[in-house]
Amino acid sequence: MSTYIRFLFEFMSVFFSGVGLIFGGIIKGFIQMFNISEYLSVIDFYRKDFGGLEWILVILAVIIMIVILGLIVLIIGFVFRRYFKFRKTLVEQESMLEEIGSLNRQVATLVQEKEQILAMKVSQLGLKPGESASIATSGGSSTSSGSVGEANTSEEDSNDENLEDVSLDNIRFTKLHAIDLEYKDYKIQNYNNTFTLQELVELFRNFAASKLRLYYTTEMIRLFISSLSATKLVILQGISGTGKTSLAYAWGKFIRNDAIMASVQPSWRDRTELFGYFNEFTKKFNETDVLKGMYLAGYTDDVYLTVLDEMNIARVEYYFAEMLSILEMPSRDEWIIELVPSSWDTDPKRLTNGKLKIPGNMWYIGTINNDDSTFAVTDKVYDRAMPIDINDKGQVFEPVETDSMNINNSYLEGLFAEAKKNHPLSSEMEQKIEEMDDYVIKHFRIAFGNRIVKQMKDFVATYIECGGQEVDGVDYYIARKILRKFEQLNLAYIRDEIDPYIEFLDKTFGKDHFNECKDYLNRLKKMV
Repeated sequence: MSTYIRFLFEFMSVFFSGVGLIFGGIIKGFIQMFNISEYLSVIDFYRKDFGGLEWILVILAVIIMIVILGLIVLIIGFVFRRYFKFRKTLVEQESMLEEIGSLNRQVATLVQEKEQILAMKVSQLGLKPGESASIATSGGSSTSSGSVGEANTSEEDSNDENLEDVSLDNIRFTKLHAIDLEYKDYKIQNYNNTFTLQELVELFRNFAASKLRLYYTTEMIRLFISSLSATKLVILQGISGTGKTSLAYAWGKFIRNDAIMASVQPSWRDRTELFGYFNEFTKKFNETDVLKGMYLAGYTDDVYLTVLDEMNIARVEYYFAEMLSILEMPSRDEWIIELVPSSWDTDPKRLTNGKLKIPGNMWYIGTINNDDSTFAVTDKVYDRAMPIDINDKGQVFEPVETDSMNINNSYLEGLFAEAKKNHPLSSEMEQKIEEMDDYVIKHFRIAFGNRIVKQMKDFVATYIECGGQEVDGVDYYIARKILRKFEQLNLAYIRDEIDPYIEFLDKTFGKDHFNECKDYLNRLKKMV
């Protein structure tokens, strides 16, 4: 056996000696490559025989050798760096996998605890634990007051009596439920308003100046009130700092219902940003202030306002598209939005089968800054809204001290309806508008829609009732709603058509009128 051991030792030593020679040779090779003294000794041996040109070549050879050695060092460093980086990535991945595994274990533990808690709750109701899930999702009726099922509108009176007895654990609309409790015995208030629309303009203007130190021209307030009569969506646009948001804020203070401020974010992509969403994990509906305000407005006859601040910082047609369609419906009975696909017995009183009726006493004010950080507002939005340009700061004036006031929505809309009845467009004005429509179609390939004509009639009628002139109301409306479409055309192409169009306006409406349209057209010429 000892003979075999000596054999094996000598036999294996041949291999390992070779390995040692390889690594030893590599190390000796690197040492030799970086042996500066050897290079110097070679140079010293031949230096007596070098001439001027040869010394230049020697220096060049030294430089080349230094570059080669530097490249070798860089390559070795790069190899080691890549290795350590790869090794670090592997370690981080292993650490992350361990952390994920730990979190999964914690989630499993929490789910198990949740199931145990639910089983305890269900057992208190005299049910089997396996029946708990069907209670929460079943569309049928339930025998327990705390269970959820299909809403039964015929039982509203009995539900009112039991509102305070319902456990919050079984309520998914907690904020709306709180409103139901607060307004359970509410009776609609009659504020006995007597003002006219022209008086309303001055009352609001003087209130903003005397109480809030916000100064607006009579014309600006007249345009604002007239816009409220024409549409539920008003867009205040212009340069920053001219009081767009302040105007909406002041209106909320004036009517004693603070405006609901919804600051639009770039991440808004759908309607859930406005109304909220149902959380399947918590079984709760995440209600927004906008939804809460809508629900509250349905109880009263007051005037309410929602402000979409910087509404075009995200695409309006993404998050407000459904509202645009709903508010376009001719009958307010059709102003309905679905919040959840099914109903529970404990859902708010004013929800029917998971659907909420949009209140007619709420207006929506959007503010817009036109700059590179925002999205362009599309025709779909502009056609349904009434834009108001605010590009100038109001001049300070001495106001009459005026207090805020409660306003019945029914009274305000009654004034709007009366104005539309008393001030239809004159036949002469309709004829001129028709001539202008034909001119715009022929020269610019742009036509009025039925929606725009109806909205213009509503706007102008209220504008007259607020103290304005018919021709000025038509001028402002056309400049903001129709001529705005010229920006979508090739301005270089229509440049030669602008001056003839201004001459047409002078001839049709008079040189002293339609200044808004003329100013807008002159600005377009400067943009070419």
